[in-house]
Amino acid sequence: MQRQQLQFLHAWLHNKNRKPLIIRGARQVGKSTLVELFARQNQQTLCNVNLERHPELSSIFSGKDPEQIIQQIEFLPKTESIGGDSLLFLDEIQAVPEAIPALRYFYEDMPELPVVSAGSLLEFALRNHTFSMPVGRIQYLHMGPMTFSEFLLAMGEEHLYNFINNYDPGQQIGEIVHQRLLHLLRSYYFIGGMPEAVTVFADSRSYKDVSEIHNSIIETYRDDFPKYAGSRNLNRLLQVFHFAARNVGVKIKYSNVSRQEQSITIKKDIELLAMARVIGKVVYSHCSGLPLQADIEEKVYKLLFLDIGLMNAICGLNWRIISQMDEIKLINQGSIAEQFIGQHLQAILADNLNRELHYWLREGRSSNAEVDFVIGLGGDIIPIEVKSGATGTLKSLHQFMGTKLSPFAIRFNTEPPAVQQIDTVININKQHQTVKYPLISLPLYLVERLDDIVNSYQTKKL
Repeated sequence: MQRQQLQFLHAWLHNKNRKPLIIRGARQVGKSTLVELFARQNQQTLCNVNLERHPELSSIFSGKDPEQIIQQIEFLPKTESIGGDSLLFLDEIQAVPEAIPALRYFYEDMPELPVVSAGSLLEFALRNHTFSMPVGRIQYLHMGPMTFSEFLLAMGEEHLYNFINNYDPGQQIGEIVHQRLLHLLRSYYFIGGMPEAVTVFADSRSYKDVSEIHNSIIETYRDDFPKYAGSRNLNRLLQVFHFAARNVGVKIKYSNVSRQEQSITIKKDIELLAMARVIGKVVYSHCSGLPLQADIEEKVYKLLFLDIGLMNAICGLNWRIISQMDEIKLINQGSIAEQFIGQHLQAILADNLNRELHYWLREGRSSNAEVDFVIGLGGDIIPIEVKSGATGTLKSLHQFMGTKLSPFAIRFNTEPPAVQQIDTVININKQHQTVKYPLISLPLYLVERLDDIVNSYQTKKL
């Protein structure tokens, strides 16, 4: 269960300058379970206060006195005294927004007490409140769905989990390992990384049971929106929610979302869902230099959904359909592989200051060029394509490499790892130009090792 986040929490707990922690993430990505597991592992007495169940605490938190807050919390039903080995967990903190600014006073007046909070759709609750965030006095941990390697661990595939996490860049992958990982990757495409769906499949191995969990989670989101939508139109917000799942990887045109609503209205709904991490934006950048954020066109972007399993459920792709797709269709048809890579790139960059994903686009009268993702790693601009087939299908990547200062390119597909030197000719401004660059091809299941692989190539270890 989310090993990287547990390691983060261990380091946080033993930090002398520890600050109250807010775990941010969408509904049902496992925030509460993570805290409960962490408390057990560290033999901390967990004081779990679900603020959705206790909205009356809003006036207590407004008082800004940690000692008074603790005294009132101890009077809640089934709550033990908070002592030296306690961990205070304020769950669903968005239900009592007054608790958020109060965190600064725990940091200033009770630094010895470890305080963790978690919130879903937090931005919905904050939108209508005027208080200032306790900047510099709180810390954030961002959580998303379980990654593919975490899925392997949950399935009891510890050998394959260790293989991925200990993979040495440039290492040859045996055919048995490769095929097994592709088979499990197909299962992950359907199940996704929502912890409840993964747990149910690990226990029952039933895809039907997984579908029921997906439907339940989607209904939970639909039920949640009225709580936090405020003055936003609920039906329109749901329309945007479903549109995002069905149009992953497609450049956003507001009229395609709704012809009845103004563009600015749809834009605000998208931004709200993106802030709450229900959807993710991949923004166009000219990619002329780092940081990529300095060279963006904010109005031009495409979307990712929260989770690949939920995306496929909303799109109506059941296990029978996914299981019958051959490998090329899984890559080239629809947006499944692009969602998978994008979802994992979001996890890689989750705690970076510059964590927004980008892509490159060149629109022309006769033809367009688009590179699926572009990220900055190790001081270099790295273009990433999700493709299958021969290098002749990488025309957009060739165009990018012919005009930008990137030392090499990455391609994710279903083939074993390989490095090849590309030598081709492109047309730029009606003139022929030779383009030469190294292309690193990686199987999709190695996306979590991208940072190490790029670093190895940058230091000429591959």
